[in-house]
Amino acid sequence: MNGARICVVGAGRMGEGIALAFVHAGLEVTLIDIKPRSAAQQASYFAEVICHLRSELASLVRLEVLQAHQAEQAMGRLRLCDREHSAADLEATPLVLEAVPEVLEVKAATFAWLSAACASDSIIASTTSTFLVTELAALVSHPERFVNAHWLNPALLMPLVEVSRSPATSPAVVERLMSLLKRIGKVAVQCAPAAGYIVPRIQALAMNEAARMVEEGVASAEDIDTAIRVGFGLRFSVLGLLEFIDWGGGDILYYASHYLAGAIDPRFLPPKVIAEHMAQGRNGLREGQGFYDYREVDLDAYKLERLATFTQRLELMGLAPRFNGALEGP
Repeated sequence: MNGARICVVGAGRMGEGIALAFVHAGLEVTLIDIKPRSAAQQASYFAEVICHLRSELASLVRLEVLQAHQAEQAMGRLRLCDREHSAADLEATPLVLEAVPEVLEVKAATFAWLSAACASDSIIASTTSTFLVTELAALVSHPERFVNAHWLNPALLMPLVEVSRSPATSPAVVERLMSLLKRIGKVAVQCAPAAGYIVPRIQALAMNEAARMVEEGVASAEDIDTAIRVGFGLRFSVLGLLEFIDWGGGDILYYASHYLAGAIDPRFLPPKVIAEHMAQGRNGLREGQGFYDYREVDLDAYKLERLATFTQRLELMGLAPRFNGALEGP
């Protein structure tokens, strides 16, 4: 995909963010607006889009993570066009990312158009957060080139992209897409075509539980959010959830979950895999196996590396413990 122009179809907020991610990384992008508009409406809308994009980049300049001339250079890589003037770019692009509204009829019409407009070996990637790749693959000709790439907002800054394939998707297509995402600085993970993907599924549970605690009077919204920022979120920015289970021990989670299920609600019961790991002697670090295999790992070096990352996070947030801090005054 070297030197090739990427096409993003759908000039809404997500389309804008994805386009910014690519132009910021040095690639040429055509951002295509598919909504029918008069010439005057189109000009006005594109002016709004340019204003949004410049505003996003200006924020990075103010934060001193981007220089003004770099922002202009990035904008120079972007071409805006409507559907009627996109044929040449679509025919030549190696990758088109669909970011149209989450309405099945709109997506079906868009994929029918893209199937005819793009080369048969062009990757067509949806960015849907609603539909499964298996639902949409049938709407695309040559479904072996179809994949889903779920971005998190803000697309320019968030590193994660969740990639899912259908049974028909070619492994080579997934590899090409993952490679390109890595090239622009993204961290791509693969997940099965399952509702909620990875992050939205986990965060929906966590957000609902936080709202329930407010509802039940467990703590204030402010205190819950503080606890998440400096406790939950801080730890899990260093250790993944499953890695954290291994650190503490799957058996600890098992017993704690049963207690919470009895004290609060059965929704806290652990999944079967936790009990299965216990039965197999796979409780985590202390037994050398859990969700990960630690038998060939230098545990002291591994723990020190994670601790180093954690202390860096604390320093960045101004939360690192101060030696003799109690003697220095508030």
